[in-house]
Order: sequence, then C-alpha cells, then structure tokens
Amino acid sequence: MAGALRSQEEQQKAESKLWCLGNHGESEGPVAMCSSSLILDDFTQPSPSSSPPGEVREESLPWHQRCRPTDATKGLLVALLGGGLPAGFVGPFSRMAYQASHLPSLELLLCRCLFHLPIALLLKLRGCPLLGPTGNRNRAWLHALLNVLSIGCAYSAVLVVPAGNAATVRKGSSTVCSTLLALCLESQRLSSYDWCGLVGSTLGLLIIVGPGLGTLHEGSEGVYTALGYVLAVLGGLALALGLLVYRSLDFPSSLLTVAFLFGVVGVMGALPGLFLLQTPVIPHDPLSWSCVWGVGVLALVSFVCASYAVTMAHPALVCAVLHSEVVVALMLQYYVLCETVTPSDIMGAGVVLGSIAIITAQNLSCDREREGLKE
Repeated sequence: MAGALRSQEEQQKAESKLWCLGNHGESEGPVAMCSSSLILDDFTQPSPSSSPPGEVREESLPWHQRCRPTDATKGLLVALLGGGLPAGFVGPFSRMAYQASHLPSLELLLCRCLFHLPIALLLKLRGCPLLGPTGNRNRAWLHALLNVLSIGCAYSAVLVVPAGNAATVRKGSSTVCSTLLALCLESQRLSSYDWCGLVGSTLGLLIIVGPGLGTLHEGSEGVYTALGYVLAVLGGLALALGLLVYRSLDFPSSLLTVAFLFGVVGVMGALPGLFLLQTPVIPHDPLSWSCVWGVGVLALVSFVCASYAVTMAHPALVCAVLHSEVVVALMLQYYVLCETVTPSDIMGAGVVLGSIAIITAQNLSCDREREGLKE
C-alpha cells in the first residue's frame, strides 16, 4: 500500500513538471510555482561530489604531503649537511695532527684511504662485485683515480701555499670546471638564480684568496708558490671530472663500489710514495690519533654524501654548496687553531653563504607545482 502511494506521488510530480514546461509561454504564475518547486527539489537532493569517491582532495592533505622538496633540493641539502660541513673539519684536524706529531701528508692520505676498505664487507653481504659490473668497471676505476689525484694535488699544494688558499682555489676551480663540463658534455641548463649563486660563490672565494695572491714573491719562491696554485686548480679539475664520471655510473651499488675503489687506489698510491718521498711517523699522543680518526671518518662521510648529491642535483650547484667547507674551516681556524682571520676572509665567507642561500632557496619548490606546470 505504501509503495503504491509513493509511486503515485512520483507520477503526479512528473506530470506537474511536464505541464509547467509545456505551458511556459502561456502563464507566469504556474511557471513560477513550478520553478520554485524545482529549486526546492534541487536543494533537497544531495549534490554530487566533484572528485571521484576514491580520490583524496589536495586541500585535505597535511602541508608536509602537499609541499615536498624536489630531488635537486634533497641533493643540495645532502651536499651541504653531509658533504661541506664535515669536510670543513678535515683541514683543521690535519693541521692539528701535523703540529702535534709532524704527520706527513701521504701518511694522512693513507690513513684516510684505509677507512674506505671495510666497505668491502658491505659489498660482500649484498652480493655485489667488489670492482663493479663489467660494463662500468673502467669508469669506476677512473672515478677513484681522479679523486685520489684531486686529493693528492690538494695535499701537494698545501706544502707551498697556505692551506686556506689552496682549499679555496681548489673548490673554486671545481665549480667553474663543473659548470663548463656540464654545459659542454651534458647540455644541462641553469636558471638565472643558479647562475647568480655560482657567480656569487666564486666571487666570495676570490675575495678570500685575493690578498694572498697579491703577496707572491719573485724568484724561485714565487715559482713554487705559483706551482702550488696550479696544483690546486688541477685538483679542482680532477674533482669536477670525477663527479661527472660518477653520474655516468648506472648500477645499484655504485656508491659503495666507488668508495671502496677510492680506498684501494689511494692505498696503492700513497703506501709506496710514503716510503720513497717522506718518512713515516707513528703518533704517540692521543690528540694525533683523535685527529687521524676524525679525518678518516669525516672525509668518508663527505665523500659518500658528495657522490650521492651529484646524482640528484647539477654538479656545479653541488660544488657551489660544498664551498661551505671553506666557511667552516675559517671558523675553526679562528676559534680552535687561534689563527688570524682577515676582514677579507669574513667578507668572502659572507658572500659564499649568501650564494648558497640563493641556490638552495631557488630549488626549494614543490613537486606538485612543477607537475602542474608540466601539465
């Protein structure tokens, strides 16, 4: 009975709507009544959802899911926190070890490379070949050789050039060479903000090292000093080439493999050179051993983070962010080693920090926004 009454009411409502539509041009009163009833019916009916039932609206997501850092931003943060900051402690710790026990540079390089050898255990546990796959083995060895040459040139430059100037020239040349090599070999474009950050970081390094370049002496001493700066530039070039070679490696365990091969190549080169060119020294004081351990661990962390960062961000931007090493080294030079820091050092460090802030802020964008621009 109730079902029959409901169907009768629906039939009457449908007939009234048809009557209103048919008499739309004849009278205004019934049309107004019918339109009002239609409006009321529309309000009483639930409105269909604009989004599919299984889809979650973006406004309902929390902010950390709606705005996520891009891969380039993650790479730059890894380069800053894991690459530049730990590397800034390596130079002062090396200087402290030399002052405490006159530890030779090749012996320090040998100790640093020994920390890379236990990575072979991780490769064995994961079932990966120690020397890398056959197709990528030559490039992996080339990457290790370039990094050892870069560090060897840096250590050789320190013998005739102040340590801060050598590190600054090496970092600046690596940035310039990375930019040119990436543009020529990989055809990667940079935005105007990236160019501004690159030029600013290079300018900051020139402000730091400029007064030292103006004090070059003539004669044999000036020749050796100029040779030290040439070695620092070659070290930066080798570093830039090594980063580009690592970007070409495409096997899963590439990071662990190149870290292990760096230790192998470094030990093979530093061990005979230590006995032929320098005199080995066994430290006896706890300070020297602490500095050696600190150099080994921090250099390993910096090497791994810098290699990982170039797979996610532009090599030139990674090198520019790694300039934070110079700023950290200057702070430790002043507060720990109690060495003089000139006003040009402070000004150059400020320019470098500002340039890093520009590069990082420009890359702090949302994946969703970039996907919207692509669409």
